[in-house]
Amino acid sequence: MEITTCLWFDGRAREAANFYTSIFPNSSVADNWIAPTDTPGNKQGEEIVVNFTMFGRPFIGLNGGPQFPHSEAISFQIPCKDQAEIDKYWELLTADGGQESQCGWLKDKFGISWQVTSPEMGQYLGGPDPEGAQRATKAMLEMKKIDLKAMKKAYLGNQSGE
Repeated sequence: MEITTCLWFDGRAREAANFYTSIFPNSSVADNWIAPTDTPGNKQGEEIVVNFTMFGRPFIGLNGGPQFPHSEAISFQIPCKDQAEIDKYWELLTADGGQESQCGWLKDKFGISWQVTSPEMGQYLGGPDPEGAQRATKAMLEMKKIDLKAMKKAYLGNQSGE
């Protein structure tokens, strides 16, 4: 058995599925469901559901209407391997109306919340030096997009970050 995440969109499920599958690896758009008759949220012949995979996981994009907008209560975390990958996903997800938040959080143009992070952050936020971890945490709290070099520099308490 596999759990599938359903993302509710206000008529933009196909656009969102195409966007996500164009930027994330191991992603594709699959089939869809067209309303065979009028439903509470769709007219006969309109696309109700778009099935897609993102990072190899199944998703449903539901054209459900404006009743339930997205919030930060649900977010997706992208564990980036390095700063270049953080920069790439940050740029793609904040483009065309996305919004930067803080500590690596953002909302994309569809209102979906993402955490663009890296496992490397754990070396600084949870490292063996409690004062270094405190400095790294304070540095992260000042960031919008995560800057791994600045977090390392803060953790080490020096200017070089080496």
